[in-house]
Amino acid sequence: MSLKIEIHSFSYKKGGIPKDNSENGGGFAFDCRGVLNPGRLEEFKAQTGCDIGVQEFLKKSTKMPEFLEAVKNIISINIENYLSRGFENLQINFGCTGGQHRSVYAAEKTAEFIREKYPEASVSINHDEQPQLNTVS
Repeated sequence: MSLKIEIHSFSYKKGGIPKDNSENGGGFAFDCRGVLNPGRLEEFKAQTGCDIGVQEFLKKSTKMPEFLEAVKNIISINIENYLSRGFENLQINFGCTGGQHRSVYAAEKTAEFIREKYPEASVSINHDEQPQLNTVS
């Protein structure tokens, strides 16, 4: 059985931290609200963290790159440990105010990182406020 990593983006204002329905009963919850919110700018209001304009803004005009580097370092410790011990589930959650920009971007970039570094794990992304963006691989 391979490690299944479930990544969520969510809104602190709407649903709050997602419940882990695996037998682990928990995982990581990262708060993206400390990163400048592109949703406050008119040009990005209708977009999500999957749109190029929002992504460029988060990469170039905020602390998101540093935030994600820290996240990668933290989660790698658990992923490597879980893989070596045969664990089956890990949940990683990213929250922001509306679950539209920062948390979506962080979830997507973290999934890319995990898929590249740990191909033996399976990754699903659940954008709780943006279900049209959900993916499994």
